[in-house]
Amino acid sequence: MATDRPGRDLSPHGETRVIKLPPHAPGMRIGLFGGSFNPPHQGHRLVALTALRRAGLDAVWVMVTPGNPLKDPAQLPPFAQRLADVEKFFRHPRIRVTAFEAPLRVRYSWQTVEFLARRGRGVKFVWVMGADNLAGFHRWRRWRDIANTLPILVVDRPGSTHRAAFGGAAGWFSRARLPEAQAAGLFRRKPPALVLLHGPRSPLSSTQLRQRAP
Repeated sequence: MATDRPGRDLSPHGETRVIKLPPHAPGMRIGLFGGSFNPPHQGHRLVALTALRRAGLDAVWVMVTPGNPLKDPAQLPPFAQRLADVEKFFRHPRIRVTAFEAPLRVRYSWQTVEFLARRGRGVKFVWVMGADNLAGFHRWRRWRDIANTLPILVVDRPGSTHRAAFGGAAGWFSRARLPEAQAAGLFRRKPPALVLLHGPRSPLSSTQLRQRAP
């Protein structure tokens, strides 16, 4: 089994950098759940736990991103603070909080997917996101490359059900969308493949929590 000992990889800038990943091995089923988590909340937890339970995953990697190209970086707290908050929030034996995107210096999710496809050969990665992110997925840089590399598991979020199912990239995914009953076998599917899961939802959002903060 691969461990969380550092390995050396080229960053997108051509530098050799030490990158530390959680334990993984060929054949493992791992969900990749990225975000700025500013701050983490119960909605994030529901997405991670729903993915673990209904997609039959061995683990979910919560990837704390250095920044979001679609958001103002000046509005983000320091990366170290967000990472510490996420580590305190997600306490589960099968949820691993990771920070490898920072030393890797990736800016876009397609770069993360490309790196993991190379570094984690044989691992059954599944991209995990909330329905609010799927609604804007068509705005992500090279989103089709992500969809053509990894199967995607989407967990419903309040206010995003209709937009995720019918707006944005939904038309492109129409032939790739699978029924919820097939979520447990999603990791076996050749991309593009997408499952939208419905179930318990939390009304909380990071935006609402920031607005309530003194």
